[in-house]
Amino acid sequence: MEQVFAPWRIEWIRRDKENPDIEDCVFCELPEQDTDRENLLVARSDHAFVMLNNYPYNPGHVMVIPHAHTGDYSELTDDQLLDHARLKQRTFDALEAALKPDGFNAGLNLGDGAGGSIGDHLHTHVVPRWQGDTNFMPVLSDTTVIVEALEETYDLVHEAFAEQDGAIVPDENSAVVFE
Repeated sequence: MEQVFAPWRIEWIRRDKENPDIEDCVFCELPEQDTDRENLLVARSDHAFVMLNNYPYNPGHVMVIPHAHTGDYSELTDDQLLDHARLKQRTFDALEAALKPDGFNAGLNLGDGAGGSIGDHLHTHVVPRWQGDTNFMPVLSDTTVIVEALEETYDLVHEAFAEQDGAIVPDENSAVVFE
């Protein structure tokens, strides 16, 4: 029998299911904290931010999240929609530069039937994909293999955002800011 070695995943397994530091909404509260690197926030704009998914389908799996707390896409203002869309463009560019994927899956889980775990604060998943990245593990054993630690992915993606035009990097532990 082959073994899959992923020691960094033990933090996710042993974590408290409820985050004691979060009172209401994780997507509202994490950007307000002064711990971007720890919270996996890699980029920010006026109306949205980009955060690595802490339970990724593939390396570089991020979420582009509007600051507005709503699960209803139609409630976003024109400024919020445009900013969210532009930050998604920057996200594709950063992931392309950092990870060189063959393609992307991108989408929203809207409504209770869509399968998302956080339904009251919309967010767009962006998942880098490579030819052949689907293998027997998810099919036969309902298991995915993550090939890179989140910290390494954070550094690559953060650097790629930092190299974009208009990027402001307050410090190495802060998300890249776009105004």
